[in-house]
Amino acid sequence: MKLPRRKFLHLAAGAAVLPAFSSRASALDYPTRSVRIIVGFPAGGGPDIVTRLIAQSLSERLGQQFIVENRPGAGTNIATEAVVRAPADGYTLLLVTGTNTFNTTLYDNLNFNFARDIAPVALIGGAPFVMVVNPSVPAKTPPEFIVYAKANPNKINMASFGNGTAGHIFGELFKMMAGVDLVHVPYRANPFPDLLGGQVQVFFVSIPPALGYIQAGTLRALAVTSAARQEFLPDVPTVGEFVPGYEASS
Repeated sequence: MKLPRRKFLHLAAGAAVLPAFSSRASALDYPTRSVRIIVGFPAGGGPDIVTRLIAQSLSERLGQQFIVENRPGAGTNIATEAVVRAPADGYTLLLVTGTNTFNTTLYDNLNFNFARDIAPVALIGGAPFVMVVNPSVPAKTPPEFIVYAKANPNKINMASFGNGTAGHIFGELFKMMAGVDLVHVPYRANPFPDLLGGQVQVFFVSIPPALGYIQAGTLRALAVTSAARQEFLPDVPTVGEFVPGYEASS
């Protein structure tokens, strides 16, 4: 993941003053108190890591605390609804990911209209994902994994941060394009403990939270989901090198 610090801080600081204010408020006065940034994922995941970097930099730059609040569950819909219901005064912000877009088509009974109720203020970055497996899985490449999965249909558990989240959708895309059957196991909390323990075997996840495990050898990276290989994992191929047409980033 590439986050040009100078440009990012400029955009993020600008983002902080863009949400709606009351007629008595002024962007020049903002913020006069602490600001919450709601994240619809558990602590330790890619979205949480990025948000905490943002919060630290904004706190230092703007002189008020930017507090990260994790509200996982329902594929980020709990977090989104909390922000929609908060006063539109710029003191409750939402980290938005591709999952929010997916949810507009996956759910018919949401208590909010994402396009109408949430105002985007800045793009902060993009994240390719990596397909990681527990070392107990004998496959070391995507083709080997596909062969193994086809020989063990519905016996390999695929973790995600919840129904409709990016990792879930990217995994379902892989299942469809590779023609394999994996059992989806959605988590409200962090799936890494069960992945490391072998209760689930495969996980499509953004690179930052998985990188340490990959480098330590406690998880095996089979492929990245982006169109090109990533500088952090230069020896790891793309899924598309073996499954033509596959590409997915958040």
